[in-house]
Amino acid sequence: MKLLLSALAWIFDPTNWVAGSQSPLPIQDRLVEHLTYTAIAIVIAALIALPLGFSIGHTGRGREFVIGFTGAMRALPTLGLLFFLLMVFGYFLSYNTAPIIGATIAFVILAIPSMLAGAYSGLESVDRQTIDAARANGMSEWQILTQVEIPLGLPLIVGGIRAAVLQVVATVTIASYAGLGGLGRIITSGIGLNDYDLILGGALLVTALALALDGVFALVQRATATRGLSDRPAGRRARPARALNPTTPNTATQDTSTRTAA
Repeated sequence: MKLLLSALAWIFDPTNWVAGSQSPLPIQDRLVEHLTYTAIAIVIAALIALPLGFSIGHTGRGREFVIGFTGAMRALPTLGLLFFLLMVFGYFLSYNTAPIIGATIAFVILAIPSMLAGAYSGLESVDRQTIDAARANGMSEWQILTQVEIPLGLPLIVGGIRAAVLQVVATVTIASYAGLGGLGRIITSGIGLNDYDLILGGALLVTALALALDGVFALVQRATATRGLSDRPAGRRARPARALNPTTPNTATQDTSTRTAA
């Protein structure tokens, strides 16, 4: 508990937020770097995974191959992949360029499986009858994809992006091993200096950032959910028709029979 309070005190210490402080400070610079690496990786991964996922979800072609391929990509150790890419790009790129490209590729590979799974599962979740109805109304395949399937599958699509963002945010901490910045630089500096305030403080900052982004995407995911008929208040639902009990004689029939007898 004392260690946690000491780390929190280090985070909220105004001197650690002063611009121009000695590395790995100030904290806001490391935070901006962390968000920048994450945003670049997520944007590149989205440009690759979302169109491919939409194509698979719409046509159903290549689904088995992609499932196996993404499963293999999930098993790749990101830190090992990062070091491998650093060695490969280090032969023909400069010392400053190789870490950036290598780390970006490693983070993109990490983000693709979740986005790809969210994209094609979102489209596959759309009711086939809805798609057939749209096709029967003369909509083209592009219109069905953009106006029917993607809007209805948007919550699962956003869920895939949400999972990818959380994975990348947590993993960008290893960028410091490639000589880059980010919140991981605070942690590695704490390890080198045997400073537990820096180690735990950096870990808490990464955790807080991940939780904040997760909360934002949770709100977006909820806002994109299509409101269906089942979501209407109970008081506004149509009253079901009352079935005629076959054992109870119809009143109108009784009246007609009575008049006929008279």
